[in-house]
Amino acid sequence: MITTQVFRSSNYSQIGIGLMSGTSTDGLDMVSVRFSVNVDTYSFDVLDSHFVAYSEDFVAKLKNSENLKGRELRELDIFFAKFLADEVVSFTKNKSWKADFVASHGHTVFHDPENGYTLQIGCGATLAVLTGLPCICDFRQGDVSLGGQGAPLVPIGDEKLFAQFDYCLNLGGFANVSYTYDSKRIAFDICPLNVVMNKLSLDLGYSYDAEGHIAREGKLIQALFENLNALAYYQKASPKSLGMEWVQIHLTPMIDESLVNYSTQDVLATYLEHAAFQIGKCLSKEKSSTLATGGGCKNKFLIERILHHSQSGINSKNTFLVDYKEALIFAFLGFLRINEVHSTIKDVTGAKHSHSAGAVYLP
Repeated sequence: MITTQVFRSSNYSQIGIGLMSGTSTDGLDMVSVRFSVNVDTYSFDVLDSHFVAYSEDFVAKLKNSENLKGRELRELDIFFAKFLADEVVSFTKNKSWKADFVASHGHTVFHDPENGYTLQIGCGATLAVLTGLPCICDFRQGDVSLGGQGAPLVPIGDEKLFAQFDYCLNLGGFANVSYTYDSKRIAFDICPLNVVMNKLSLDLGYSYDAEGHIAREGKLIQALFENLNALAYYQKASPKSLGMEWVQIHLTPMIDESLVNYSTQDVLATYLEHAAFQIGKCLSKEKSSTLATGGGCKNKFLIERILHHSQSGINSKNTFLVDYKEALIFAFLGFLRINEVHSTIKDVTGAKHSHSAGAVYLP
């Protein structure tokens, strides 16, 4: 169970700004949300949202961040925080609402919980000072320090804000799922998704496979499909999570080897089928409902193949949630943190105990 402290009044609300920069490095998602709590019931009203695309130069910097030396990485940390601050100031200017705080996921450079560390850049102290708002960030390291995976963190939002769905599925850089089983919240990363498919699409001259047209015309490579499904990660029970380190060690060599003998289009088609198969296995409850969000929802062929492999109906029509649900939930995590309410779930992350995640910086 999640520990919930008594709020300042029985009807209490705050307005938070959520910032999300995902592993696909396409841009920054921003939302402003009014969160309200009455006893133990949470509700939200979206006030505004905005997407900021990253320039090609900035995408290159973010993708190269894991290779930077200490001083260079710190420079990027501050540069990114200033960028975030500028966007928040612009986002909040001349609005009818006034934000109480900003919650930033930051941009993940490293995520290696087995070795006890994770890093999301976007300096919270800089962001707080330049926006004049309390900033909540660094949501993952505390959980990792408690022996957890530091991920996934969105299940508390799924549980408290979207309980009407049997499954909450995110189709982003990595696919992850959240659901309740035997009165416990279960959540984990399923498989790498857009981080792999976008890379293969880029090799063909496209930023991504719009609606899955490229993969739809490709052919399944049976041997690759079977080898992908045989990866040890898929046999592990949760809690478990994935990062780019895992992709580079376990997935990239297998894909690169296949590209020697097969076309990029066929490798892309096979990887999409593999991802759909793994995702579909996780949506196994008959006559169930799934809220699907993230950029992968726009890949019609991917959704078709997930439906083929699953027992659940998929709701991916809410365009706001498709694009902004993660930013919304990180704003919710900020709301919980600033009010000292537990926001991690130890059964999900594997930590010693649940806690209120995030570092708070005051302006």
